[in-house]
Amino acid sequence: MALTPGRRTAITVLVTAAFGGALYFALRGQQQQQAAQIEQQEVASATVLRGVISLDVEGYFKDPRVQKVLVARRLPVEVVRVGSREMAGKVVAGSAPDFLFSSGVVAANQIVEAARKANLPAVQVAPFHSPLVIASWEPVAKILVANGLAKAVSPKVYSVDTERLTKLMLARKRWKDLKDSSGYDVSRSVLVSTTDLRRSNSGALYLALTSAALNGDVVTDRATGQKLALQLTELFKRQGYQENYVDGNFDDYVSIGIGKTPMAFLYEYQMVRHALQKKGIGADMVLMYPQPTIVNKEVFVSLGDRAKALGELLASDAELQGIAVEYGFRIADTERFVAAVKPTGLAVEPRVTQLVDPPSAEVMSEMIDTVAREMTQ
Repeated sequence: MALTPGRRTAITVLVTAAFGGALYFALRGQQQQQAAQIEQQEVASATVLRGVISLDVEGYFKDPRVQKVLVARRLPVEVVRVGSREMAGKVVAGSAPDFLFSSGVVAANQIVEAARKANLPAVQVAPFHSPLVIASWEPVAKILVANGLAKAVSPKVYSVDTERLTKLMLARKRWKDLKDSSGYDVSRSVLVSTTDLRRSNSGALYLALTSAALNGDVVTDRATGQKLALQLTELFKRQGYQENYVDGNFDDYVSIGIGKTPMAFLYEYQMVRHALQKKGIGADMVLMYPQPTIVNKEVFVSLGDRAKALGELLASDAELQGIAVEYGFRIADTERFVAAVKPTGLAVEPRVTQLVDPPSAEVMSEMIDTVAREMTQ
């Protein structure tokens, strides 16, 4: 059948429209592909930020999910683990890393001071934190309660009177000397196990906490700090061998148990991380929160604008914050932290309010040096 002029025109219009639409989508797809390639090239070519980090956050930065987010945000990193107390020495004009991620405010303040001397722009942010706790066992906790040294806060969560416990340890009491000690009737001294304060931040924070307990508040002057450090040295000496890294003390608590470690001074994140990874804890494991205790901040110190953006991202990005919780850290969203821990059976104190700060970097350093010197005698 012959096409009428009107029908021929309509078909021409339809064919042209179809061709034009196909061409449009082809060009659009090509543009999107080119844009994606450009973006991939920009992401791949983003300058890597060099960082120095503490052992606390090493696993976090090695997590492929964290690396993926940082690369996507054009903030890829390469990190090297260094002791927090050694970090300030890495801040040298011309060769300083882009950022330093220390365990604790004392080390962070030392980094900032070193940056000031090197005329570098240091900015601090604390993306996550963890209170110091005493990991223990139900039989031990019950003995402490019976002797007025601790109180049950909720099932498997206890508060500890730091001052009374410190004084009892200095009085060289043994477990068998305590009332109702049948659950742990041994002749060893009542002591809290710590890491070596000469090399480990958690050990140093135990000195800060016990000195505050005896002083009635944070130690603010060198004379008082030295006096208390001399008095507290025996709490470190009488422990015998001490691990010099953060997980050494915790490993003994988990693997050897109550016989080796009736009370272990730890970061809460260690217990939480263990519970999350194992999807549970030992039946008698409990957490005891010293009253007061110290909250250890993981402090990110940036020395440039891109590193500053990285620090802000770690503190604000919902995915990165959630991954930090998986590694046991507390974040600003307390409810999210508590909800993540609950299925494991590990009981935690939702809000830790009885807190004390560590001494200044100068006082703390002198106290550590005093104990270190006495331990070699």
